[in-house]
Amino acid sequence: MDRPHTILSCAMSVDGRIDDTTPERLRLSNEADFAEVDELRAGCDAILVGAGTLRADDPRLLVRSPALRARRRGEGRTENLLKVLVTRSGEFDPRARFFSTGDAGAVVYTGGPGVDAARAGLSGRPASDPPAEVVDAGSPPTAEAVLADLANRGVGRLLVEGGGHIHTMFLTSGLVDEIRLAVAPFFVGEEDAPRFVLPGAYPYSPAAPMRLVEARALGDVAVLRYRPDNRGPQEREAGGGRAGADGSAGTGVPRTRGEDR
Repeated sequence: MDRPHTILSCAMSVDGRIDDTTPERLRLSNEADFAEVDELRAGCDAILVGAGTLRADDPRLLVRSPALRARRRGEGRTENLLKVLVTRSGEFDPRARFFSTGDAGAVVYTGGPGVDAARAGLSGRPASDPPAEVVDAGSPPTAEAVLADLANRGVGRLLVEGGGHIHTMFLTSGLVDEIRLAVAPFFVGEEDAPRFVLPGAYPYSPAAPMRLVEARALGDVAVLRYRPDNRGPQEREAGGGRAGADGSAGTGVPRTRGEDR
Protein backbone atom coordinates (compact mmCIF):
# COMPACT_ATOMS: atom_id res chain seq x y z
CA MET A 1 0.00 0.00 0.00
CA ASP A 2 1.25 3.45 -0.88
CA ARG A 3 1.36 5.22 2.45
CA PRO A 4 3.43 7.72 4.44
CA HIS A 5 6.45 6.70 6.46
CA THR A 6 4.73 6.51 9.85
CA ILE A 7 6.42 7.37 13.15
CA LEU A 8 4.58 6.68 16.39
CA SER A 9 5.89 8.63 19.35
CA CYS A 10 5.03 8.75 22.99
CA ALA A 11 6.41 10.14 26.22
CA MET A 12 5.46 8.10 29.24
CA SER A 13 6.35 7.31 32.81
CA VAL A 14 8.38 4.27 33.80
CA ASP A 15 5.10 2.44 34.47
CA GLY A 16 3.78 3.19 30.98
CA ARG A 17 1.35 6.02 31.79
CA ILE A 18 0.97 8.98 29.44
CA ASP A 19 -0.82 11.16 31.96
CA ASP A 20 -2.13 11.13 35.50
CA THR A 21 -5.70 11.63 36.72
CA THR A 22 -5.36 15.26 37.82
CA PRO A 23 -6.71 18.14 35.69
CA GLU A 24 -3.24 19.68 35.43
CA ARG A 25 -0.88 18.73 32.63
CA LEU A 26 1.72 16.19 33.61
CA ARG A 27 5.21 17.10 32.45
CA LEU A 28 6.81 14.02 30.92
CA SER A 29 9.82 15.59 29.23
CA ASN A 30 12.40 18.39 29.47
CA GLU A 31 13.55 21.46 27.56
CA ALA A 32 16.17 19.56 25.59
CA ASP A 33 13.49 17.18 24.39
CA PHE A 34 11.20 20.08 23.44
CA ALA A 35 13.90 21.45 21.15
CA GLU A 36 14.50 18.03 19.61
CA VAL A 37 10.77 17.58 19.11
CA ASP A 38 10.58 20.84 17.20
CA GLU A 39 13.42 19.85 14.88
CA LEU A 40 11.89 16.45 14.21
CA ARG A 41 8.41 17.83 13.72
CA ALA A 42 9.73 20.35 11.20
CA GLY A 43 10.97 17.48 9.03
CA CYS A 44 7.54 15.88 8.65
CA ASP A 45 4.45 16.59 6.57
CA ALA A 46 1.54 15.79 8.88
CA ILE A 47 0.85 15.18 12.55
CA LEU A 48 -1.98 13.01 13.88
CA VAL A 49 -3.80 12.81 17.21
CA GLY A 50 -7.07 11.39 18.47
CA ALA A 51 -10.09 13.17 19.87
CA GLY A 52 -9.09 12.27 23.44
CA THR A 53 -5.80 14.14 23.07
CA LEU A 54 -7.65 17.09 21.57
CA ARG A 55 -9.97 17.26 24.58
CA ALA A 56 -7.28 16.70 27.21
CA ASP A 57 -4.49 18.92 25.88
CA ASP A 58 -6.02 21.40 23.41
CA PRO A 59 -2.76 21.14 21.41
CA ARG A 60 -1.68 23.55 18.69
CA LEU A 61 0.79 21.09 17.10
CA LEU A 62 2.90 23.83 15.56
CA VAL A 63 6.58 24.20 14.68
CA ARG A 64 7.77 26.60 17.38
CA SER A 65 11.14 27.75 16.08
CA PRO A 66 11.09 30.71 13.63
CA ALA A 67 14.27 29.33 12.04
CA LEU A 68 12.65 25.96 11.42
CA ARG A 69 9.53 27.58 10.00
CA ALA A 70 11.73 29.64 7.70
CA ARG A 71 13.52 26.48 6.61
CA ARG A 72 10.23 24.88 5.69
CA ARG A 73 9.26 27.96 3.66
CA GLY A 74 12.59 27.76 1.86
CA GLU A 75 11.79 24.16 0.98
CA GLY A 76 8.51 25.26 -0.58
CA ARG A 77 6.37 23.87 2.25
CA THR A 78 3.93 25.42 4.66
CA GLU A 79 5.44 26.69 7.91
CA ASN A 80 3.53 24.06 9.89
CA LEU A 81 2.34 20.51 9.38
CA LEU A 82 -1.02 19.35 8.13
CA LYS A 83 -3.02 18.46 11.25
CA VAL A 84 -4.92 15.18 11.35
CA LEU A 85 -7.67 14.22 13.79
CA VAL A 86 -9.15 10.73 14.12
CA THR A 87 -12.49 10.42 15.92
CA ARG A 88 -15.13 7.71 16.00
CA SER A 89 -17.98 9.94 17.11
CA GLY A 90 -17.16 13.03 15.07
CA GLU A 91 -17.64 15.12 18.20
CA PHE A 92 -15.00 17.68 19.14
CA ASP A 93 -14.66 21.36 19.96
CA PRO A 94 -14.38 23.26 16.66
CA ARG A 95 -12.96 26.22 18.64
CA ALA A 96 -9.93 24.17 19.70
CA ARG A 97 -6.49 25.58 18.90
CA PHE A 98 -5.97 22.54 16.67
CA PHE A 99 -8.33 24.15 14.15
CA SER A 100 -7.62 27.86 14.68
CA THR A 101 -3.81 27.89 14.40
CA GLY A 102 -1.24 27.04 11.75
CA ASP A 103 -1.22 27.51 8.00
CA ALA A 104 -1.57 23.98 6.60
CA GLY A 105 -5.16 23.22 7.57
CA ALA A 106 -6.63 20.07 9.06
CA VAL A 107 -8.32 16.83 8.07
CA VAL A 108 -10.80 15.01 10.31
CA TYR A 109 -11.15 11.26 9.74
CA THR A 110 -14.31 9.66 11.06
CA GLY A 111 -17.06 7.36 9.83
CA GLY A 112 -20.75 6.48 10.01
CA PRO A 113 -22.81 9.08 11.89
CA GLY A 114 -19.55 10.79 12.83
CA VAL A 115 -19.24 12.24 9.32
CA ASP A 116 -22.36 14.38 9.66
CA ALA A 117 -21.51 15.29 13.26
CA ALA A 118 -18.00 16.43 12.29
CA ARG A 119 -19.21 18.46 9.31
CA ALA A 120 -21.84 20.14 11.45
CA GLY A 121 -19.22 20.97 14.06
CA LEU A 122 -16.92 22.59 11.51
CA SER A 123 -19.65 24.49 9.67
CA GLY A 124 -19.73 27.40 12.10
CA ARG A 125 -15.99 28.12 12.23
CA PRO A 126 -14.73 31.64 11.44
CA ALA A 127 -13.81 32.18 7.83
CA SER A 128 -10.37 33.34 8.95
CA ASP A 129 -9.51 29.92 10.39
CA PRO A 130 -7.29 27.57 8.35
CA PRO A 131 -9.24 25.15 6.11
CA ALA A 132 -10.56 21.90 7.57
CA GLU A 133 -12.37 19.03 5.92
CA VAL A 134 -14.00 15.77 6.94
CA VAL A 135 -13.17 12.41 5.34
CA ASP A 136 -15.06 9.14 5.77
CA ALA A 137 -12.42 6.59 6.84
CA GLY A 138 -14.79 3.77 7.76
CA SER A 139 -16.93 2.99 10.76
CA PRO A 140 -14.85 2.82 12.86
CA PRO A 141 -12.01 4.64 11.09
CA THR A 142 -9.04 2.44 10.21
CA ALA A 143 -5.34 3.21 10.02
CA GLU A 144 -5.29 1.77 6.50
CA ALA A 145 -7.93 4.23 5.25
CA VAL A 146 -6.31 7.21 6.97
CA LEU A 147 -2.85 6.44 5.59
CA ALA A 148 -4.15 5.82 2.07
CA ASP A 149 -5.91 9.18 1.99
CA LEU A 150 -2.88 11.00 3.40
CA ALA A 151 -0.68 9.43 0.74
CA ASN A 152 -3.05 10.77 -1.92
CA ARG A 153 -2.55 14.21 -0.38
CA GLY A 154 1.20 13.97 -0.83
CA VAL A 155 2.07 13.26 2.80
CA GLY A 156 5.39 11.43 2.88
CA ARG A 157 6.13 11.46 6.63
CA LEU A 158 3.51 11.25 9.36
CA LEU A 159 3.88 11.67 13.12
CA VAL A 160 1.34 9.84 15.29
CA GLU A 161 1.21 11.41 18.75
CA GLY A 162 -1.54 9.59 20.61
CA GLY A 163 -3.31 8.98 22.80
CA GLY A 164 -3.62 5.36 23.84
CA HIS A 165 -6.51 4.42 21.53
CA ILE A 166 -4.68 5.88 18.54
CA HIS A 167 -1.40 4.19 19.50
CA THR A 168 -3.27 0.90 19.73
CA MET A 169 -5.05 1.36 16.39
CA PHE A 170 -1.83 2.02 14.49
CA LEU A 171 0.34 -0.55 16.27
CA THR A 172 -2.16 -3.40 15.93
CA SER A 173 -2.49 -2.57 12.23
CA GLY A 174 1.21 -3.27 11.69
CA LEU A 175 1.55 -0.03 9.71
CA VAL A 176 4.09 1.76 11.92
CA ASP A 177 7.64 2.16 10.62
CA GLU A 178 9.28 3.62 13.72
CA ILE A 179 8.40 3.88 17.41
CA ARG A 180 10.03 6.50 19.62
CA LEU A 181 9.53 6.30 23.35
CA ALA A 182 10.67 8.99 25.76
CA VAL A 183 10.57 7.55 29.29
CA ALA A 184 10.31 9.99 32.20
CA PRO A 185 12.23 9.06 35.39
CA PHE A 186 9.22 8.48 37.62
CA PHE A 187 6.12 6.34 38.23
CA VAL A 188 2.55 7.63 38.04
CA GLY A 189 1.20 4.70 40.02
CA GLU A 190 -2.51 5.38 39.39
CA GLU A 191 -4.71 2.54 38.18
CA ASP A 192 -6.98 4.82 36.14
CA ALA A 193 -4.21 6.90 34.55
CA PRO A 194 -4.13 6.73 30.73
CA ARG A 195 -1.81 4.10 29.28
CA PHE A 196 0.54 4.03 26.33
CA VAL A 197 -1.49 1.26 24.67
CA LEU A 198 -4.59 -0.83 25.33
CA PRO A 199 -4.97 -4.62 25.07
CA GLY A 200 -4.90 -5.79 21.47
CA ALA A 201 -3.48 -8.20 18.91
CA TYR A 202 -0.04 -6.75 18.24
CA PRO A 203 2.17 -8.18 15.48
CA TYR A 204 5.27 -7.54 17.63
CA SER A 205 5.52 -10.53 19.95
CA PRO A 206 8.29 -12.54 21.66
CA ALA A 207 8.42 -14.59 18.46
CA ALA A 208 8.60 -11.48 16.26
CA PRO A 209 10.14 -8.72 18.36
CA MET A 210 10.92 -5.20 17.29
CA ARG A 211 14.49 -4.03 16.74
CA LEU A 212 16.05 -1.48 19.10
CA VAL A 213 18.00 0.95 16.91
CA GLU A 214 18.73 3.68 19.46
CA ALA A 215 18.94 4.11 23.22
CA ARG A 216 20.26 7.28 24.80
CA ALA A 217 19.83 9.71 27.67
CA LEU A 218 18.44 13.18 27.14
CA GLY A 219 18.99 14.60 30.56
CA ASP A 220 17.02 12.32 32.89
CA VAL A 221 14.74 11.17 30.07
CA ALA A 222 15.52 7.86 28.33
CA VAL A 223 14.93 7.92 24.58
CA LEU A 224 14.31 4.52 22.97
CA ARG A 225 13.70 4.04 19.29
CA TYR A 226 12.40 0.81 17.78
CA ARG A 227 11.70 -0.44 14.31
CA PRO A 228 9.31 -3.31 13.63
CA ASP A 229 11.34 -6.24 12.41
CA ASN A 230 9.82 -9.44 11.06
CA ARG A 231 13.12 -11.20 10.38
CA GLY A 232 13.85 -14.44 12.16
CA PRO A 233 16.23 -14.64 15.16
CA GLN A 234 19.19 -15.89 13.07
CA GLU A 235 18.76 -13.08 10.52
CA ARG A 236 18.52 -10.49 13.30
CA GLU A 237 21.69 -11.84 14.91
CA ALA A 238 23.54 -11.71 11.60
CA GLY A 239 22.30 -8.21 10.83
CA GLY A 240 23.01 -6.72 14.22
CA GLY A 241 20.42 -5.02 16.36
CA ARG A 242 22.40 -3.02 18.89
CA ALA A 243 21.22 0.44 19.76
CA GLY A 244 22.16 2.73 16.92
CA ALA A 245 23.38 -0.14 14.73
CA ASP A 246 21.76 1.38 11.65
CA GLY A 247 23.74 4.57 12.13
CA SER A 248 20.69 6.79 11.63
CA ALA A 249 19.67 9.76 13.71
CA GLY A 250 16.76 9.52 16.11
CA THR A 251 13.35 10.29 14.63
CA GLY A 252 9.90 10.61 16.03
CA VAL A 253 8.25 12.96 18.48
CA PRO A 254 7.64 12.22 22.14
CA ARG A 255 4.21 13.03 23.41
CA THR A 256 4.86 15.52 26.18
CA ARG A 257 2.18 17.01 28.32
CA GLY A 258 3.25 20.30 29.81
CA GLU A 259 4.54 21.58 26.49
CA ASP A 260 2.43 24.11 24.59
CA ARG A 261 1.98 21.62 21.81
